[in-house]
Amino acid sequence: MTAYKAPLDDLRFALFDVLGAEQTLTSLQGGEAHSRDLLDAVLDEAGRLSEQLLAPTNAPADAEGCHYDKATQTVTTPKGFKEAFKAFTEGGWTGLTNPETYGGQALPGVLGIATTEIFQSGNLAWSLYPLLSEGATHAMELHGEEWQRERFMKPIVAGRWTGTMCLTEPQAGSDLGLLKTRAEPAAADADGHAVYKISGTKIFISAGEHDLAENIVHLVLARLPDAPEGSRGISMFIVPKFKVNEDGSLGARNTVAAGAIEHKMGIHACSTCVMNFDGADGYLIGKPHKGLAAMFTMMNAARLSVGVQGLALAERALQNSLSYARERLQSRSLSGPKFPDKPADNLLVQPDVRRMLLTQRAFVEGSRALLLYTALQTDIEHRAADEAARQKAGELVAFLIPIAKGMTTELAQECTKEALQIYGGHGYIAENGMEQFVRDARIITLYEGTTGIQAADLLGRKILQLQGVGAKHFLQEISTFCQQHSADESLRSLIGPLAVATKEWSELTVSLAQRVAANPEELGAAATDYLYYSGYVTLAYLWARSVAAAEAGAPSAAFKQAKRDTAAFYFARILPRTLTHKAAIEAGVTTLPEIA
Repeated sequence: MTAYKAPLDDLRFALFDVLGAEQTLTSLQGGEAHSRDLLDAVLDEAGRLSEQLLAPTNAPADAEGCHYDKATQTVTTPKGFKEAFKAFTEGGWTGLTNPETYGGQALPGVLGIATTEIFQSGNLAWSLYPLLSEGATHAMELHGEEWQRERFMKPIVAGRWTGTMCLTEPQAGSDLGLLKTRAEPAAADADGHAVYKISGTKIFISAGEHDLAENIVHLVLARLPDAPEGSRGISMFIVPKFKVNEDGSLGARNTVAAGAIEHKMGIHACSTCVMNFDGADGYLIGKPHKGLAAMFTMMNAARLSVGVQGLALAERALQNSLSYARERLQSRSLSGPKFPDKPADNLLVQPDVRRMLLTQRAFVEGSRALLLYTALQTDIEHRAADEAARQKAGELVAFLIPIAKGMTTELAQECTKEALQIYGGHGYIAENGMEQFVRDARIITLYEGTTGIQAADLLGRKILQLQGVGAKHFLQEISTFCQQHSADESLRSLIGPLAVATKEWSELTVSLAQRVAANPEELGAAATDYLYYSGYVTLAYLWARSVAAAEAGAPSAAFKQAKRDTAAFYFARILPRTLTHKAAIEAGVTTLPEIA
């Protein structure tokens, strides 16, 4: 059984000291009340809920898994999940960042990301049930009609219902242009709203069927009869598990059901379903053939949240592997016994164990700063009074999303692997909990777009198609930071390498764009290495900012020293990885011959 303690000190440091969230949030429209006191209180409550209610269910629920009843096509979640969801709903967490108009609390998105990390560290599989609802409500808020928001969005915000995203089909994974689910126009319902009959099969639907809520609202991609070929012919539909009457009461069961739940490597306590739609009643959301716009609204929010999943798993793995290294007595220090009164020294005397722990800490705390930075930009994008500020923030978010998702989920693989390695053979045994983190982490590099897809989005769309506008903002921000701190003695060892890496990043981007223009295959050959390169430099910048903030005022001397030490480790042992990725990028597509 693994322990968990919400990392409130580091969350607050990243939010308020590194990123200046209080000043930013209170300056935004509708943010006058979003003071540090309010945000602190919310973080405290999230920590209590996760530590006391969610974390204890993590291992038992993984062992139990979900139960599928073939006769009724229903799913029962593991023991304790319904009680946890009830407490979550009663605490108002389901509507934390939603508009007050629809029953939400309209709190900042960056606070939602911070609390999401806490809940996901407690129990990742459980957190997926309410998590998918966030994307569904956001899509309805931006693309739905007012009656749809009243009828379908409000109950989700209230926590009485949940939402899903139904995109993938057996023959259409990342290539949504291949999907076959059909939407046939039918007679209008009793309220005069146009109804469509949705038919098809969707797979890999997280929380597609469960017993936690009264109703489940599926947002389904499908094709109308006159749809153009490919992704340009996709529309989105609202398809509830139970039909909904005009007064909001539930009607008859719709003809949508779970045909099975997947037997998978990890997140066993989340019901990942095969969903069959057999002429189910649905309602068009947005315009015909414009479903991709609504889908990307959900997808971008989901991608940021999946990045948080990587952070959440890595944080819990770090906490437990650090505790184990402190307590486990094994061999002696190479320079002589450090605990001569004991039969052996603890694992912390071994340099390689410290390397693994510092790698985890560097990635966990760096990823936290990255995800919160990106989330804070979304708040600026949505709430800033100045249009230019909103546009710039939106361009930054678009650029950072593939890095935030792709990089943090890949680093979580390394963190959970190193945590298991510290335990040695004991990490491979289920009762110690490390192997679950390794299993659970594997999916996060896959869903909501694989790492390769994030890389292609970053290089192909955000750099080449959009002419790198977000990257230019970010590189300028880093350069300005370096100039401001060029004479700061406490940052001297960081600012020089960061300035060099930033200049090299800019030059590498320009040269790569030229090569892709000459040969489009260079994009696919370089994209993943470019994502890693970008991610490592991004984390270097945020580590330098963290040290600057710690020097200005850390919670304690020990906290400040830990930031200094971890940043020094990152710059000395992690940032040089960019050299390998740069070499791989420059090697070009010719080093990737065709395979027969």
